[in-house]
Amino acid sequence: MDHDTQRDRARTFRALHEDADGPLVLANAWDVASALVYERLGVAAIGTSSAGVAASVGYPDGERIPRTETLAAVERMAERVALPVSADIEAGYGDAPGGVGETVARVVDAGAVGVNLEDGTGDPDRPLRDPADHAARIEAARAAADDAGVPIVVNARTDVFWAGVSDPDDRLERAVERANRYLDAGGDCAFVPGVTDAETIAALADRIDAPLNVLGGPGAPSVPALGELGVARVSVGSGPMRATLATLEAIGEELLETGTYDRMADALPYDELADLLADGLARRER
Repeated sequence: MDHDTQRDRARTFRALHEDADGPLVLANAWDVASALVYERLGVAAIGTSSAGVAASVGYPDGERIPRTETLAAVERMAERVALPVSADIEAGYGDAPGGVGETVARVVDAGAVGVNLEDGTGDPDRPLRDPADHAARIEAARAAADDAGVPIVVNARTDVFWAGVSDPDDRLERAVERANRYLDAGGDCAFVPGVTDAETIAALADRIDAPLNVLGGPGAPSVPALGELGVARVSVGSGPMRATLATLEAIGEELLETGTYDRMADALPYDELADLLADGLARRER
C-alpha cells in the first residue's frame, strides 16, 4: 500500500470516531476471508482480533503468537480490503516502551491505520501494568506513528473492569483515571472492555476526555443504545471467531451423530467465496 492511500485511510478512520449518526462499529476479523466478508456487508472499518488471529494459527491469546505472525496477518488484511484496518497488538510485544514503538512502526509498515494497546498483563498477581509504564508505551506508539508520517488512531485500553481489579465500587474511578492518563500520553480514544451496565458506560463516556470504545456482545446494550449513552466506538473482539468455531463444532457433531449435513445448508456458496477472494487478491496486485 502506498503512503498516500494509507494516510487517507488513517484520516478516514479518525473521522469515523466523530460520526454524529452513531457509534463506529469496528468489525473484528481474524483472517483475510473474514475481513472480506465484513467488507462485503458494508462495514466502515476492520479491527483485528488478537485472540482470533492467534487461534487461526494455533496459539492462545496473550502474546503467545510470535509478533511476526501477527504482523503478517495484519498485512494480509490491510492489502486485501479497501478499508481502514486497526491492529490489536495486545500490550505491544515489548518489555519496554522502545520495543512497543518498534512494534507500532512495523504495524504501520504492514498497512494498519490504528493500534489497540492494553494495560493488562495476564498475570493474576499483577493484572495491570503500572499506569506510568503504560503511558510511556502509548507515548512510544504515538512517536513511532509520527515518525512514519501516518496519523494512526491509538486506542488506549484499560483492563480495570475486564480483569476485575480492586473493589467494584472503585473501578469506575480507576478506569477513568487510567484512561485519561493514557490519552494525555498520546492516545486518541479509550477502550474499556468488560462493562455492560448502562449507568457505568454513560459515566465513562461523560468523564473520559476522548471517544469511548466498549466491547459489544451478549448482555451488552445494543449499538444504538450504546450511542445514546455516549459511546463512540463498538468492537466485538473474538466473539465472531468463537461463534464461528461453535458453528463448526455443531457441524462436526451432526456429521458424527446423525451423518447428515443440515448445519451446512446456509454455507456461503463456493463460487461466491472464490469471487470474494479473487477481488481481494486483485487489490493486492494493483
